[in-house]
Formats: sequence, C-alpha cells, structure tokens
Amino acid sequence: MLEKDISETIVSRARIHSEIERLARELTEDYQDKCPIVLGLLKGCIPFLSDLVQKLDFHLELGFMDVSSYYGGLQAAAAVRIEQDLDMAVADRHVLIAEDIVDSGRTLKAVIDLLRHRGAKSVKVVTLLDKPAGRKEGYNPDYIGVEIPDVFVVGYGLDYEGLYRNLPFVGLLKPAIYE
Repeated sequence: MLEKDISETIVSRARIHSEIERLARELTEDYQDKCPIVLGLLKGCIPFLSDLVQKLDFHLELGFMDVSSYYGGLQAAAAVRIEQDLDMAVADRHVLIAEDIVDSGRTLKAVIDLLRHRGAKSVKVVTLLDKPAGRKEGYNPDYIGVEIPDVFVVGYGLDYEGLYRNLPFVGLLKPAIYE
C-alpha cells in the first residue's frame, strides 16, 4: 500500500543488504579488539543499525541519541536539538556513529563535536546513504554505503512527517504527497 506513494526506487532492498554486508566486512576488520560504542541516532537509524550490527563480528556496546535537525518538512533546520542524550560515558572509547543518511552534515558535526568534547578516543561515521550535494558542513563520513543525488528520499528508516520509515527500500516520494 505504501509503495503507491513512491515514484521511483533509489536503492533497492537487495542493494541495501549488499552494501551492509560490505560495510560490515570493513568495520569488522577496522574495529577488531576495540569494543566501540556503536551509536545510533534515532529514529532513522533503526533499520540500518539493526541489520548492520547483526553482521559485525567484534565486541561492541550499543548506545542511542535522539538528535534532530528536521522538524517536519523537507529541509534541515539551522539548529540541532538533542532530545535524548547518550546514557554512557565515551571518554577514552572508540565511537562509531551509525547513520541512515548524511545530508547537510549539521547534525553529525554537532554530535561529533560533543563526543570529542567528552573525550572520545575516536569518532567515526558509517552511513547507509551519503548525499554530498546537500553538504553544508564539509564533513564526509568514514564508511559509505551508497551515494545518492540531492533528492528527498524516504524508506528504510527515512521519513516524511514520521511516515514511510517502514518501507524496505529507499525511494522518491511522489510530489503530490508533500505539495
């Protein structure tokens, strides 16, 4: 039923799972014996984070933050707001942020700066989707699944006004839905 609202599939379910397998192999090699905190930025990260951590073959701890720069609509807001902070110390720990998409970079820059200020040994980012054309902060993720064009996408955790996160692929929402 939800698929009727999608005009085009940008990243298929099969491609998502293929990219997660590749990313997991890279991360498993890079994080052996480091026991990082894998930090999910809620809510969009949940499908990606869930699928990714099941493929990682090293010790890790899971942490979550609810950080927002989208307040409904299609464009990122200028301010980044922490709705729920991480409930564990990061001092002298490796932190791997798992993101559904890196767009403007504002949210990530704010979170990375905060984690570094709190004494994290290292902070790196793994993202399923990278949208470099939307970048405002000049930050590039360390591990990238798929680079996408500067379009508004939904599905696989990504939403429009809280909806469409449960699509098993990433697609373009028909303009009639948001106009």
